[in-house]
Amino acid sequence: MNQKPITLYRPVNQKELDLIKASGWKKFPPRLMEQPIFYPVMNLEYARQISTMWNVPAYGVGYVTKFDVEANYASKFPIQNVGGHIHNELWVPAEELEEFNSHIIGLIEVVETHHK
Repeated sequence: MNQKPITLYRPVNQKELDLIKASGWKKFPPRLMEQPIFYPVMNLEYARQISTMWNVPAYGVGYVTKFDVEANYASKFPIQNVGGHIHNELWVPAEELEEFNSHIIGLIEVVETHHK
């Protein structure tokens, strides 16, 4: 049964992008101990903001990835607003990331690259 997808975005650094590439562009890597939540964002504008304001200053480069997830599955994670009207994201507990990855439809793609 085909499920309707929802498009999400995830800003990542080079190390995380390398791990995504190593997965065949099919999954996000496990969270680190200090990262209890995986939070994909709901729109490109917010992902771009995180990439340019946080990843570029911290790592010298930031990538914005785009991917589709089964909408029925994604709906189990309430949308969290963490600031302004564009700052919407899903909070996926780290221990559920592998399951989340199994609901990605197609491949994760890089849609923007930002440098210092």
